Amino acid sequence: MVFLALVVGTILTYAVALVDLGPLNNIVMLTIAVTKATLVVLFFMHVRWSSRLTWVVAMSGFFWLLLLFSTIGDYMSRGWVPGTLK
Repeated sequence: MVFLALVVGTILTYAVALVDLGPLNNIVMLTIAVTKATLVVLFFMHVRWSSRLTWVVAMSGFFWLLLLFSTIGDYMSRGWVPGTLK
């Protein structure tokens, strides 16, 4: 069932790529990608049935990724104010 969900997610990602949703394209595709990644981590990496320590390690990885993504706002906004672009 998980493999089937991943295949459906892949087909859905391809279908969304063919449709122009404007700025929602990235949001929809990232939502599908996060869902697929969660399924892979939980089932194929056996985190769902692992100890609490494994859950802590897996969640700390996601926390680190969230921290890295939160800094992208600083990088993307550089140059908006005159004189700040180097």
